Parts: sequence; C-alpha cells; structure tokens
Amino acid sequence: MFSKILIANRGEIAVRIIKTCRRMGIATVQVYSEADAGSLAVEMADETVLIGPAPAAQSYLLADKIVEAVRQTGAEAVHPGFGFLSENAGFARRLRDEGIAFIGPNPEAIEAMGDKISSKKLAAEAGVNTVPGHMGLIDTPEEAVKIAQGIGYPVMIKASAGGGGKGIRVANSDADMAEGFAAVKAEALNAFGDDRVFLEKFIENPRHIEIQVLGDKRGNVVHLFERECSIQRRNQKVIEEAPSPLLDESTRTAMGAQAVALAQSVNYDSAGTVEFVAGQDKSFYFLEMNTRLQVEHPVTELITGVDLVEQMIRSAYGEQLAFGQDDLKIDGWAIESRIYAEDPYRGFLPSIGRLVRYEQPEEGDQGDYTVRNDSGVREGDEISMFYDPMIAKLCAWAPTRDGAIDGMARALEDTHLEGLGHNVPFLAAVMDQERFRSGQLSTRYIGDEFPDGFNGLPVEGRGRDVLIAAAAAMNEIAAEQSGDPSDRTDWIVLIDREAHGVTLGYDDAEALILDLTGEDRSLVLSDIDWRPGLAQFRGVLDGEPFTAEVKRAADGWDIRWRAARARVRVMSPRVAELYARLPEKAAPDTSKLIQSPMPGLVVSIPVVVGQEVKTGETVAIIEAMKMQNILRAERDGVVKVVSAKDGDPVAADDVLVEFD
Repeated sequence: MFSKILIANRGEIAVRIIKTCRRMGIATVQVYSEADAGSLAVEMADETVLIGPAPAAQSYLLADKIVEAVRQTGAEAVHPGFGFLSENAGFARRLRDEGIAFIGPNPEAIEAMGDKISSKKLAAEAGVNTVPGHMGLIDTPEEAVKIAQGIGYPVMIKASAGGGGKGIRVANSDADMAEGFAAVKAEALNAFGDDRVFLEKFIENPRHIEIQVLGDKRGNVVHLFERECSIQRRNQKVIEEAPSPLLDESTRTAMGAQAVALAQSVNYDSAGTVEFVAGQDKSFYFLEMNTRLQVEHPVTELITGVDLVEQMIRSAYGEQLAFGQDDLKIDGWAIESRIYAEDPYRGFLPSIGRLVRYEQPEEGDQGDYTVRNDSGVREGDEISMFYDPMIAKLCAWAPTRDGAIDGMARALEDTHLEGLGHNVPFLAAVMDQERFRSGQLSTRYIGDEFPDGFNGLPVEGRGRDVLIAAAAAMNEIAAEQSGDPSDRTDWIVLIDREAHGVTLGYDDAEALILDLTGEDRSLVLSDIDWRPGLAQFRGVLDGEPFTAEVKRAADGWDIRWRAARARVRVMSPRVAELYARLPEKAAPDTSKLIQSPMPGLVVSIPVVVGQEVKTGETVAIIEAMKMQNILRAERDGVVKVVSAKDGDPVAADDVLVEFD
C-alpha cells in the first residue's frame, strides 16, 4: 500500500481524504494556496506545501506545482478530490508518465467521459438511454437558435466541459437561446478554459438520479445503488439522498446495469458516477458521467458501509475489489444537506466573510438517527470569494426515510453560524415540507415551492409554540440573573405583532408550564439549557427536544426555529396594549435602484447616464464564485447615475445604477 499520498485539493474534501488516510496508516501531504494557509486541512496533514496565490488558476489548477510538490515530499500518489484537476485527463496522463499514481480513473476513461458530447455517443453505443439533442459543436447564437427550433423548446444549453452547475442555461424561446448561448460560452471559458457548447432537449419536471460505480484495474465493476439529487438551485445540488424514493427494484436494477455497462465500455477503474435525468414515470436518460468522487458520496457510504475514498486508493494501488455486486445491499436511508455560505433570502446568492461563530451538531449515534458532518472550516475561518462557498455537508442516517428526515431536521437545528449568510433555514424548511416527505421531487422543486423566493416558513404550529416558550423562559431567566426578577405570571408574547397571552407556572419537576390564554391548552418546557449570551436555546417542549437560534434585540428577542423566524417580545398586558398602537415602520423605497445582490466583481454595466432603459433590459453583470449574474431593469426609466465600472469589486447592496 502507498505510504504517502498528496492531496491536490482543499476544504472539506481534503479533510475527508486525510481522515481515511489516517485510518489506513498513510501519511498525507496537503498543498495549499496563500488563502488556505491557516485551513483545517493544512492543520491536519502530516506535511504541507505552499503552491501559489489564492486564485485557483495560480495554484490548485497548476499541474506543474502539484508535480513539484510530489517530488519535493516523496509522495507516491495524488488524490485530486473533486473539482480542480480531478477530471483533467492531461494531468492524470502526466502523473502516469512520471511514475506517480493518480487516485482516480485512467486518463483514457477520463478523456472518453469528460467531454459531454463524445460521452453521449459512447453511452448510446453501450446501450445506455440518451436524451435527444444536438451533440455537434455550435459556434454562433444564430446557429444555436436554428438548432433549438429543430429540437423544440425548452432546450438546455450546456458547456461541454462543464460541471458543478456552471455553464448551464434553459432556453424557452429564441431570445432566451441567443442570450443564454453567449452567457454559457463566457461562463465556460472563464470556469473551464473551454467554451464549447451543445444543446439537448430539456425534460420537464425531471428528477436527477445518479448511480455510483466502482471499478478496479482488473476489469471488475460494481454499482453501489443510486442517489437522488433533485433539490437544486442554479443547477447545483443542495440536498441529496440515498436511495431514491422514486425507484422500484426493477428500475434500480436497470439503471445500475446501464451504469456498469458504460463504465466497462471505457475500462473504468475507480469511483465514478453515472448521472441520469429521470421522468416521473421512471423513464431515465443518460446525462453525463463524472469521473471522480462526487460531493454527495457520503450518503452512499452511509447506506452501504463502503468507504469510497479507501476503495479509490486501493484501486489506484492495483488491488482487486474485495466484494462483488451480490455482496452489496442497501441498509437504511441517508440524507445530505449542503450547508453553503449563501443567502437563501436573496435568491441563494453567495455570501462571503468570516465564520464568527460555528457550532456543529454532535456526530455519531443520536439514538433514533446518526449524524455525520463533513466540514473543512472552523469557527473564525474565512469563506473566500475565490472558491466554492461550501461550509459543510451535513448527513443523517436512519433505518427509514422518515427517520432520516427527522434526524436531519434536528441536526440542522443544532447547527449555528454567524458572520455571513447561510442556507440552514432553507434546508430546514425543506425537511418540514409535506411534499418533500412524500418523495414527490423534481429539479423544479425550489421554483415550485418558493415561486417568489425563499422567505422562510410561517410561524405556526409547533414553531409558534417553540418561539412562545423560548421567549417566555429567556425573559424569566434574564430577569432573575439581572437581579430584578418579576412576580408577574401573566404575560403577552408578541410574535412580530401577533399577540399570545400566557400564564406561567412550574410543576413539581421544575418544568415551566405555559397556559395559553383562550386556547384551552398548556405547554410544558423542561430541560432548559440557556443562559444570557448563548446563541442557542435548548429544551424539551411537550416531550420533544428542540434547539432554537436566539439573539437579544433592543426590545425582545430575534428567534429562529428551523425555517420560522420572528422578533419576539414579552410584555405585560398593559405595555402590549400600548405597543399595539405604535405605527409600523415603512420600508425604504429602492424601486429606482439597481443594487448588487451579493459581493463580487463587476463584469460589465452596459448602460450610460441619460440612456432610456426598458423593463427586462440588462443593466449590470456581476460575477462571484465563477458564476455570472445578470441584473435586469424591473421598470422603464432613464439612467440617472452609474456608480460602478467594469472590474470594480462590490459588496452586497452596493448601488450600481440609479434611475430618475
């Protein structure tokens, strides 16, 4: 077995690889950019090598730097993780030529599957179902429009070298196609150095289901069942699960057989994933093959007990697979939530900054469920604009799908972040939605369920009870610790401006009893774990444990439980009566402003002062995390002020253009 492996990646996947190497007794070398000098992966590795400045093009994407680090440290193999050089056939070939093992498939397999156009042709030859489309290269928007008319809208525009949700647009008209084609080519060139684009029919209301395959260098290939990855935003996965609630055993067997056949046709010899787009009727079509470890691989590991990183290492070393297809079984259900530094309340746009506070759920067996948290950052770390904004991959396993959903919801409650925007409230919202629990998923899920954007879920049901109980308890505890306890037992709890009367008391077990005025019921709050200054309130409400995120406000508390959040105030009945007479504060009028929705760089502002602009016209393009975001005019108007220029860095809410 290898004695030393170099990790040509960063963040959570680098940490993940180090953990397996430690268990296998293999020393690790971590390469890093200047931005990652103090990272968790650098701290954990046995050796480290600085390979360049923060931009990936000057560090993680430079094969020369990686090879030099291998020679410098005496590493015998390179694990590329995912992204960066993981699917670069030239890099894999160079390592092979220099006698360095590449912990991934052979370069010929990468080459065959890495190009989306040629891979679809190979898939068809291997007997794999394929989506109708145009696999030839397209040079101009006019040509793209003509081909799209022949295929029939809607049509998906895809970068041939794309991945990670980048370089993809859906066109519903000739105008969409012309604009989207140019945007995809620009994104593809910037992100992958390859602007080739192809078109394929967009399957409406589809599901994204993928099959994990694993091969060795002796021709053995197995599949480790499927993952459902239909919950996506901007064509990038957010929530994944294994197995899929859609598939029956016969469909699972058919998809697995096609994935194995494709892998065998290119002599595949490592971990890889064959992705399919599936209809609600269980029809399925080949989408692409990712010749690397997938971000969502933990859910497969949780239901099969197979360490995919270990198997990749063993395959690269030349070992034969120690199991066959009949040895693999599905055990339970697993769900993964990708926790991103992004603001779901602003259309899931990236949010960069420092993790001022990061409290993680306890890993391992939690009774009814098991928690796994793959993270590459710690409290105090910076989420940089140079890389993917992922903070962690939070996973929950349970014997059943409902149990895994309940476990994930609790694990999300126990996750607390401060300092930047994050998508934990959105992830929690999905876990609480009946549609998700029913398994009726599609890649349109977010658009269907949150057509006006994500604004949380209403404060109702158990969420309302949690907010009332937590606020009342904190009011009592804070008063007692400040030395000014009140003998009052009747209070009004305002959730925003909705009033709830409560009468407080205690039972023999010192649990707080809250009698709800006019509702003929009581809440029982016990096992309270909170003191002033703590950001999380833990307790057991009516026999069920919960964790709420709390923050002191000038006149009360800001409380979030899962996706329900509100300003909560605890007042005497008289003060509440007076408070109800106060007028509500009007929101500022920003209708004449075009503001940057996120931190990033200005790509272009194609308008000038005095120009008449019509609704829907492009007024600015902002880039962040290698994604281009087109900002359009929401009303007709005349440009009064242009406040930024091409190449300027901007912060969230910076004014870019102002109209008369």
